[in-house]
Amino acid sequence: MNSTPITRLSRAVAWAPLFLALCIPAQAVAGVFSVTPVRIYMSPRDRAVAITVTNEGDTPLVLQADLNDWKQKPDGTDELTLTEDLILAPPIIKLEPKARQVVRLARLAPPDASRQLTYRFILREIPEAGADRRNIQVPIALALSMPVFITPPGAKRAVSCGVVGRQEGSIGVRCENKGNAYAQIREVELTRGEKRIAHFEGGVYVLPGAAKTIGIGTEGAVSAGKARLTVTFDDNEKQELDLSVP
Repeated sequence: MNSTPITRLSRAVAWAPLFLALCIPAQAVAGVFSVTPVRIYMSPRDRAVAITVTNEGDTPLVLQADLNDWKQKPDGTDELTLTEDLILAPPIIKLEPKARQVVRLARLAPPDASRQLTYRFILREIPEAGADRRNIQVPIALALSMPVFITPPGAKRAVSCGVVGRQEGSIGVRCENKGNAYAQIREVELTRGEKRIAHFEGGVYVLPGAAKTIGIGTEGAVSAGKARLTVTFDDNEKQELDLSVP
C-alpha cells in the first residue's frame, strides 16, 4: 500500500503516561492524514517529484515540512540535520476536510555521482493557533517521517551479516553496509535443517558506512551449533550464510 495514515489516537496513547504524570485532564482530538508515496526515490536528473497529501479527517489541517539530511553513525544511530538541499512547494499545506493536494519536493543541491544521498522528509501538523485555551481538549500534533533517496546509476548496497551474541529469548545479528546505497532489512531467519529457530520481521534501514545489530526472537530453546542465516531485503533479494550460533 502506498498511503500511510497517522492518527492522533496512536500519538495520544504514546503520550498518555506523560499526561497522567502531570495530572492534566486531556482528550485527544480525532483526525488523520495520509501521504503518497511514503518512500521517495529520485534520480540525479530529477529536479522535483510530486507528492499527494490527503486530509482523511473531518476537520481542517495545516501542515509544514521539515527537511533533514539523514546520516547514521557507525553503530546505526540516526542523525538528522535540517538541510536546504531540498524544498517543499508550497511550504505550508492547508487542507479542508477530505481534501487532497499535490505538492512538489524539489532538489536544490547538486547530486553526488559517487553515492546515494539520503534525507528525511518530516511532515508535521501545525496545531490551530486560534484554539480556545479554555477548552479541556489538548490537541496532539501529528508527524510523519518519510525517507528520500537520490540515487546515481550504479549505487548499490553491500551488506554482510553475522551472529554476534545470544541471550535468553534472542540472538543478535549484526549487519554492516559497505556499499554506497541504503539497505532495508525486512526479515531475518535462522534455521537448522527444516526447522526455524529464530525470526525477525520489520523494516530496519542500514545506511552506507553504518552497521546495526538486530535482536531476533528465538522459537524455543536454542543450543550452540551450526545454522543457516537468511536475510531478506525490501526488494525481496535474499542473502544466505552458513554459520555457527555461539
